Amino acid sequence: MEYRNLGRSGLQVSLVGLGCNNFGQRCDETQTAAVVHKALELGVTLFDTADIYGPRGLSEEYLGKALEGRRQEVVIATKFVGPMGEGPLKSGASRRYVFEAVEASLRRLATDYVDLYQIHFPDPRTPIEETLRALDDLVRQGKVRYVGCSNFAAWQVVEAQWTARTEHLSPLISAQNQYNLLERRIELELVPACTKYGLGILPYFPLASGFLTGKYRPGEAPPEGTRLAKGGFLAERVMTERNYETLAKLERFAESRAHSMVDLAIGWLATQPHVASVIAGATKPEQVEQNVQAASWGLTAGELAEVDTITRGDAQR
Repeated sequence: MEYRNLGRSGLQVSLVGLGCNNFGQRCDETQTAAVVHKALELGVTLFDTADIYGPRGLSEEYLGKALEGRRQEVVIATKFVGPMGEGPLKSGASRRYVFEAVEASLRRLATDYVDLYQIHFPDPRTPIEETLRALDDLVRQGKVRYVGCSNFAAWQVVEAQWTARTEHLSPLISAQNQYNLLERRIELELVPACTKYGLGILPYFPLASGFLTGKYRPGEAPPEGTRLAKGGFLAERVMTERNYETLAKLERFAESRAHSMVDLAIGWLATQPHVASVIAGATKPEQVEQNVQAASWGLTAGELAEVDTITRGDAQR
């Protein structure tokens, strides 16, 4: 396993992280433990969850139980902002809610600190200075070690970093956004902003919700139990004629080099210098093994250029 610094911080994370959004939903407590233990065995140190993953915060709860006795070996990243109850006081990025949310996450995770506490979504109702000052207080109290963001636009990252710099607050060290071979729009503005202001990129949906594994075929119903089988906006956005055409070209590219599509999807991200860790979900131990192995494919400059040609235009969509 390779380890990289997260942004300009001294925090090192495994090149492949474990996305924990399946815990408490597609994975029960026993399955969660099996996946987490396999990840630990393979050298995975970054475990990414959120308070809204799983009903009633079950993802955090199951993760905390699975890590019992191993807490010092890992980097726990969780998030806040999403609704955890009814009414305006159970969500957001206000000082009041940040303090409430972190205490609830700490209880569920069975720990006394969070390594990386992330603003899950921008909160237009709350000034960024208020959120950053609350997070800085948590850092000073030792309940949070580092802070990051998720789903921010480039201008929001710049605003946050400028605020942190001028107000002498803890800066953001990471940005977690959707990023994969079919979804490259963050390369236009967000990646340059993060590079300039010292944030490491943590891609989520590296396999485009499973589409890049090749399990979905044009004209066929999605396999039962898969993420896109539910239909809806996500399926409509991903399962397009254009994406199927791109997938076919990528499959030929990978096969000609004796690699799978999972190898290409994760290996391509792992080769990007701005990526600190690829957040890959799993519901079975063997999937963790597959994800970790995939990151060992370091694409050459020529291969990267060929992939760019195949996916050209996708970053503009």
